[in-house]
Amino acid sequence: MGSGGLSRRRFVGALAGSAAGVTLPAATACDNAPAPADTADAATSGTSGPETRPSAQSESRDPSGPRPLYLGTYTSAEGGGKGIGLATYDPATGAVTGTGTIDGVADPSYLALHPDGRTLYAVNEREDGAVTAVRVADREVLGSRGTGGAAPCHLSVQPGGRWLLSANYGSGSVAVHPIDASGALGERTDLVTHSSPAPGPGQDGPHAHQFVTSPDGRHVLAVDLGTDTVYTYRLDEKAGTLGEVARARTKPGAGPRHLTFHPGGRYAYLANEVDNSVAVCGYDPSTGRLTVGAEQETGTGSGTSYPAQIVVTPNGRFAYLANRGHNSLARYAVEAKGARLRLLDTVPVSGDFPRQIALSPDGALLFAANQRSSSVSVFHVDGASGELRLAGEPFASPVAVCALPL
Repeated sequence: MGSGGLSRRRFVGALAGSAAGVTLPAATACDNAPAPADTADAATSGTSGPETRPSAQSESRDPSGPRPLYLGTYTSAEGGGKGIGLATYDPATGAVTGTGTIDGVADPSYLALHPDGRTLYAVNEREDGAVTAVRVADREVLGSRGTGGAAPCHLSVQPGGRWLLSANYGSGSVAVHPIDASGALGERTDLVTHSSPAPGPGQDGPHAHQFVTSPDGRHVLAVDLGTDTVYTYRLDEKAGTLGEVARARTKPGAGPRHLTFHPGGRYAYLANEVDNSVAVCGYDPSTGRLTVGAEQETGTGSGTSYPAQIVVTPNGRFAYLANRGHNSLARYAVEAKGARLRLLDTVPVSGDFPRQIALSPDGALLFAANQRSSSVSVFHVDGASGELRLAGEPFASPVAVCALPL
């Protein structure tokens, strides 16, 4: 690719803001929740150390007190942050308070936490891509490792905690890094470039956008916007190498961006950025094969809206989609044990260009990182109806592109 993919990502982020149910013939907190029954047939600066603020681990042990919130940004963008933003949120009110910045982490546009809670990981979304590890207890940066590609935009930790998975958007490749006992990263053990099929309509090459582990832990799946394909791999957990086992093709030109599994583990929901749609996918744990179902609406009407990310509540009853161009959140009822989505409504996100959304671990709050308005909107989630209610004024956070609530 070269710089084309990175430029397109920045172009979409900079300009896009100015500019029914389907039944199938199956790394986040909600992915590990138990299967439900059928429900319906930082505007901050400086680095604060542990001497001035409790660690994220101690904060997270008190469910009634402030909870940690990490914020990703583009440090190289005009008006961007200085590193990873630090904040806390009140789980009762949703109020966010900035507490500092982890400096020295370049363009940390996506964040993930190790399963043991001790280490935070960030992509460095630059032409010479890298991933960085940060120790949570004292905010010490443990070092960075090259991803072997350009513009890494997503990463996740394999549930066993031994491997970090990352997606290089610019070069259309996925990488694997080992994680040692301290949480630090070792040298890359594998790099796979999506050399086929050919790029979809209007694409200049492969653009890997996400790399995650399936709920059963048997497979890792890579979503590629450029090739309109979701690739399924087996990860050799001794060698850290990938072996492809299946491919799922979307409609040509769909531009798949983000995949989220239903807690039951047999269905997943695919947000397609380019053609403004969502698809329910079946997942076979025995083979790792994903089956892409018919596309359905995003609640935004005609035009380009760049759907960004879809999340599912821990009980599996509701799903939410961030629509960047429309500046809205679509609410869906999840029916037929995960096999069907039914669009209920959309609500304004109270910000501009919601790049990423995340639920609090208990599913009671939804956070939307609004890239163009440099803000994070917080919503209360009604457990019975799934309705969203804005929790006060959005929190100012420079070029907010990721919110990770713990």
